[in-house]
Amino acid sequence: MAPRLLSHSAVKPNVRLPVGIVLNSFEPGGTERQMTELICRLDRRAFDVQVACLSRRGALHDRVAAAATVTEFPIRGLLSHGTAMQAARFAGWCRTHAIRVVHACDFYANVFALPSAAAARVPVRIGSRRDLFIPERTAAQQTLQRLSYRFAHRIVANSQAAASQLKLEGVPGSRICHIANGLDLKAYASRPSFTGPLTVTTVAHLRPGKGIDVLLEAAAVLLRRVPNVTFRIAGDGSLRQELEGRSGSLGVTGRVQFLGHATDVPALLRTSSIFAFPSLMEASPNAVIEAMAAGLAVVASNVGGIPEVVRHEYNGLLVPPSDAGALAAALERLITHPGLAERLGDEARETVARRFSFERMVSEFEQLYCNSTAPHGHGVPDSLDKLESESVQ
Repeated sequence: MAPRLLSHSAVKPNVRLPVGIVLNSFEPGGTERQMTELICRLDRRAFDVQVACLSRRGALHDRVAAAATVTEFPIRGLLSHGTAMQAARFAGWCRTHAIRVVHACDFYANVFALPSAAAARVPVRIGSRRDLFIPERTAAQQTLQRLSYRFAHRIVANSQAAASQLKLEGVPGSRICHIANGLDLKAYASRPSFTGPLTVTTVAHLRPGKGIDVLLEAAAVLLRRVPNVTFRIAGDGSLRQELEGRSGSLGVTGRVQFLGHATDVPALLRTSSIFAFPSLMEASPNAVIEAMAAGLAVVASNVGGIPEVVRHEYNGLLVPPSDAGALAAALERLITHPGLAERLGDEARETVARRFSFERMVSEFEQLYCNSTAPHGHGVPDSLDKLESESVQ
């Protein structure tokens, strides 16, 4: 890909700006995919990109390693033996590479990297908030993340819903900025046809809060009225075995396919009729944005950041969370009115094209990095010493 010029609104550095991007791992989740694209697409004429991780595991590692040097800081847990040593190593890594911007991209990266970067006196420290609430996260972990935010000059939320959650947790609005997720629109150039077999698809990590059990209940309701529909569930996770058992108890095993991890989501969506997303909590739904880019009509829960993307009756349908009957009714409506499904899918594609390109996302991060390090830049308080004294109070 040809190098991309910085936006005119960004303050260009005189030399390449050393940026350290910190990830938990390279497992192919939503955050990891978004940050992999950011790492690969940052303009190397303006940025010297270094990547730190807490684990090298994951299918995305090789792509990131081809674009930037990756350094691992392995830990067994945030409070485990050896974590302090790795934190000291990370601070030394920041000093060795003269890192000017540290960008922590997820929960563990926030808690590990932001205080360590402050100890290393990294001039600009950026945290992230890419979720609203994770059921598996303990109260102690939530407290640790709130404390880590105090060492950040900016916290990037990927939706207004996530930004609002940060404010509820006591983060000053002046430190919060919103950069929405991006998407490679070229991968979704060809749109699906509604004339094939009726297929309702979802893509999700099979963990608590994703509402897949609600989708299975909706499938049981819908299949009694429209028996020729196939449901496809792409993704893996801790609840897969339980959900497969639930499909059996509901009597829908023959019409529900558990596909496991999807390596080619665009291809999967091209052979789908409708996309369902029954999540019970969501900051910014990558899977929904991908389905909309593919031109699919979407039925999604009216929670979190989903209504920021899906406008009811305009580019998709919204239903109450945990309401299997409402979800089944919305799916049946689209199946029995293919013209409506096509219209919503067309509007969905237009929405994503306008708002969710990777070019826009990367440009906004470039502007944040550059403007934060410029003299009197908007991203850094006038006195970093004052901020750091506040951070440890």
